[in-house]
Amino acid sequence: MRVSEVRPPVKEPHVLIEHIEPDPENPPPIPLSSAVRVGRLLFVSGQVSTEPGQGIVADTFDGEFHRTIRNVEQILAAAGATLRDVVQVRAFLRDEEARPRFNQLYAQTFQPPYPARTTVGNHFSFIQVEIDCVAVLPDGADPTV
Repeated sequence: MRVSEVRPPVKEPHVLIEHIEPDPENPPPIPLSSAVRVGRLLFVSGQVSTEPGQGIVADTFDGEFHRTIRNVEQILAAAGATLRDVVQVRAFLRDEEARPRFNQLYAQTFQPPYPARTTVGNHFSFIQVEIDCVAVLPDGADPTV
């Protein structure tokens, strides 16, 4: 995992901004950080159904959902967090018809009280689901190095 300290924010110089890549050998193929930590907040970039070295993996809706969640969990773990630390989720669904199944899978994945959530459509024909999130890191959470 790679963690880079970029700069302190202007108003609170004691808070560092860290960019987190759980697998520096397989960085994202597009210009973004997998996650950015600001203090105890972790902002996870949109994740989709991918496998290292393969890129996007098309599958059933369930398969893509589970692979996407696994990718989110790997990033959270690299920062010392779990799905229980997630406070906000944004989900992007290709097909409106998938919303009921998404809700079922989501309820099986996240536990009450659920994170705040927004679910909207996406316009990518090659992705059925994309998920980004914000987590509050537990006390003492340090990225694994």
